[in-house]
Amino acid sequence: MGKNKIKGKDLKKIGFELEEATSLALNIMAKHFKYHSKQEKIDILSALLEAPKEYLEHETLAPIAQKLMMRHKLKPLNGLLDEAPEDCEVFGRKLIDKTAFHQINVASRLPVARASALMPDAHAGYGLPIGGVLATENAVIPYGVGVDIGCRMALSVFEAPDSYLERHRSPLKKALLDSTFFGMGQRCPKPMDHEVMHDPAFTDTPLLRHLKDKAYKQLGTSGSGNHFVDIGALQLHDGNPLNLPAGKYLGLLSHSGSRGMGASIAKYYTDLALRECRLPAEARYLAWLAMDTDPGREYWKAMNLAGDYAKACHDQIHMRMAKAIGMKPLATVENHHNFAWKTKVDGKEMIVHRKGATPAAKGELGIIPGSMTAPAYLVEGRGNRKSLFSASHGAGRLLSRKAASEATTMHELRKSLRKQGVSLIGGGTDEAPLAYKPIADVMDAQQDLVDIFGIFEPKIVRMDEGK
Repeated sequence: MGKNKIKGKDLKKIGFELEEATSLALNIMAKHFKYHSKQEKIDILSALLEAPKEYLEHETLAPIAQKLMMRHKLKPLNGLLDEAPEDCEVFGRKLIDKTAFHQINVASRLPVARASALMPDAHAGYGLPIGGVLATENAVIPYGVGVDIGCRMALSVFEAPDSYLERHRSPLKKALLDSTFFGMGQRCPKPMDHEVMHDPAFTDTPLLRHLKDKAYKQLGTSGSGNHFVDIGALQLHDGNPLNLPAGKYLGLLSHSGSRGMGASIAKYYTDLALRECRLPAEARYLAWLAMDTDPGREYWKAMNLAGDYAKACHDQIHMRMAKAIGMKPLATVENHHNFAWKTKVDGKEMIVHRKGATPAAKGELGIIPGSMTAPAYLVEGRGNRKSLFSASHGAGRLLSRKAASEATTMHELRKSLRKQGVSLIGGGTDEAPLAYKPIADVMDAQQDLVDIFGIFEPKIVRMDEGK
């Protein structure tokens, strides 16, 4: 019988968070379902957790259902829904998978939610979908921001002749190799100082005091996965907001976030929110912290510090690269896309979460990247209320990392890159261009959200080594 026994850790894996319900479930399973297999017991409890209301009259499971129902804070969630609710604005509906619709559906039913939107690059995530935007009242959702707090884009524009990039491809590749550092846990060999490291917020909580040393050692580095530093050709259009003549420029484009510091903050406050805010299983990662409580205020300060730290990392990447190539930038553009902002929506202050979405208020500049071979776009926001003043943060994944790796080989990827005239340093098949939606389709679906003023074509791409 021992092999049929379930434990508290088994229930935690399927979403049991309430201690009283877990103890009750273990006792009832041991008493009334002792001849069922372990998997059968887990299946029964998973179904109960998904829809406890349906078990309120059950002969043996009713007590567990009652415990769970006491802590529900959402309107009834009627299983998997194929479409977003009426009050969610969707851009590029045909480009978005059903899981993303379901996740924004659940988020829109939170009692603190006031408005939501899906960007055309949207796909499944934890809590909010990637490409999901959610406005809440007096509440911040750590997983509505994401693990890589303050993940952002940064573009430096340099004046150089049209032929400069091809004539100097080798020294530019060497500059990328010598001046950029990628990967989980990566440290900068010679960290430079930055004003962010003197921010008094680092002394506000034990967590931030503990993270300061790690933050300093990783300052100026980039993460793994889809993080990159690219050198390419930037075509600026007439009337661009950089006030530069239309034409071709050398561009340096980077994508990275707040490194281990941001991940530690996200984990700490997500765990705290999960304990403080008990939600049904399918909504559990949308647990929030009230902004008028100490945990909410702490997270807000830590989130903003992580955002400033992410900016500092980009500052140093671009500073080192500018020094390595011996040029000063004519202009820079940068934007966060995993963050929450206090924003007036319909005259009332809201917390607008953009998990993988670019701020696009009227006149606000941003960069929306494609893939290793697809262009990135310099854009200016149109201030569309329907999108909660947001746009996509990229092309959006079409395939998971595993599926992308199974769909191609490094040989095929290298062949494709050569055909496109792109040199890759690091990177892997999990980030192959076929893993992403066509960026042209994504941009076409958000013409009401942004205006395009420049196109960046990647030529030398630097990433972590991949898997």
